[in-house]
Amino acid sequence: MNKKVFIFFPDGVGLRNFAFTDFKKNGEQMGFDITYWNNTVFSLKDNLGFKEVKIEDHTAHPLLPFYSRARKRVELNISRDKFNDAVYPTYKFPFNYSGTKNSLKSLYTQALIGLYNSEKGLVKLRHKINILERSTSKYSYCKAQLEKHKPDVVFCTTQRATQSISALLAAKDLGIPTVAFVYSWDNVPKAMQVVETDYYCVWSDLMKEELLKYYPFVKEKQVFVTGTPQFEPHFDPRLKQTKAEFFNQYGLDPNKKYICYSGDDETTSPLDQYYLEDLAHAVRRLNDKGYNLGVIYRKCPVDFTTRYDDVIEANKDIIHVLDPLWKQVGEQWNQVLPTPEDFKMLYNVCEHSELVTNVCSSTVFDFVAHNKPCIYYNYEQPQLKKGIRDIGQNYKYVHFRSMPSDCAAVFCRDKTELEGLVKQILDGELSNVEEGKQWFKIVAGENPNGASEKIWKTIKNII
Repeated sequence: MNKKVFIFFPDGVGLRNFAFTDFKKNGEQMGFDITYWNNTVFSLKDNLGFKEVKIEDHTAHPLLPFYSRARKRVELNISRDKFNDAVYPTYKFPFNYSGTKNSLKSLYTQALIGLYNSEKGLVKLRHKINILERSTSKYSYCKAQLEKHKPDVVFCTTQRATQSISALLAAKDLGIPTVAFVYSWDNVPKAMQVVETDYYCVWSDLMKEELLKYYPFVKEKQVFVTGTPQFEPHFDPRLKQTKAEFFNQYGLDPNKKYICYSGDDETTSPLDQYYLEDLAHAVRRLNDKGYNLGVIYRKCPVDFTTRYDDVIEANKDIIHVLDPLWKQVGEQWNQVLPTPEDFKMLYNVCEHSELVTNVCSSTVFDFVAHNKPCIYYNYEQPQLKKGIRDIGQNYKYVHFRSMPSDCAAVFCRDKTELEGLVKQILDGELSNVEEGKQWFKIVAGENPNGASEKIWKTIKNII
């Protein structure tokens, strides 16, 4: 009898990795009976024809947001003191004191931090969160679903969603093995380990070291290095279009060479539109010198601002907008979901652009997979003022310490350098591809194309 696996989506961020890649097909080829345990508004049954069990009860304990925020801040305080490193407080979002209601929420969270602000306190805090979530109707609801369907294992597609806590506790209390996939390359140092599961799948040896370093309650035998399905589509030749096909489909000029500008979310890069403007101006100057260049602007899928509009309108002869093929199915950022068609678009944007420029994005890895360089902007904009976050702090984060050298990306540290850096790359005089590939291996593991298969082998071993 085939072993039954519940692939658990607490929110939409895991869909890209575990519903729209070949992950399911690989598991079925290995003989697994796969059901998607779906806590999202996206119907896998209606949209993809997948077998699913929908979670309709989304009740969380009313105190969970306070305890969850307190947990994160306590973890960051512990890391700051344990490693004597000032980077950890920079991961904190400021408290909100606008209005009586927000002020009371912030004061209550601060009281919890004061109460639990130690390693022993953190253990108690996590225990308290579990007590709160076991008391909810969602816990009982999920427990009943598990008793009915009797999966052999529950695989949670992200470790960072509070919506997963009650469901995973229900599985653990029934003796069903639980596995969490650590979702993103920067998540572990940022205190985003919301869930406690029996096992963890991580991208690389580096991420395994981090998990054991920051979470002493996790033992080495619980952690499996599998890679991530995130980058697998870049190694799928079925997605490749010819340059003529791609340019024709999206109305690009076949006589131009294009530079991709990959947009960031407003939190990471609040002045992102001005870097796009700087690139447009650099391209204009290069075109005056005989180049024939354009810019493909691909926005961050969860950015709904209008902040780029003026720059795009003023440079519409240069900037060609190619919005990601994602669908908004709810109001939250994690309810903006990718479509399978976006894999093909992203593959060909990488394949047929000359290079990518952005602020500190993991798209550096998408592009080096296609042997294309990346420029990281790392200078302040004149519009920077008090209350606006400086993008320079991004490069001080722990996950950027994984770079094998400063050459793993091309850093533009002054606006006046941008034109020259682009020219050198176009003329074949500058590239970060080789060093970028080394960095890619450090972050995503030795075989970024074999992650799905390795995860299924891990699940098989766990069962």
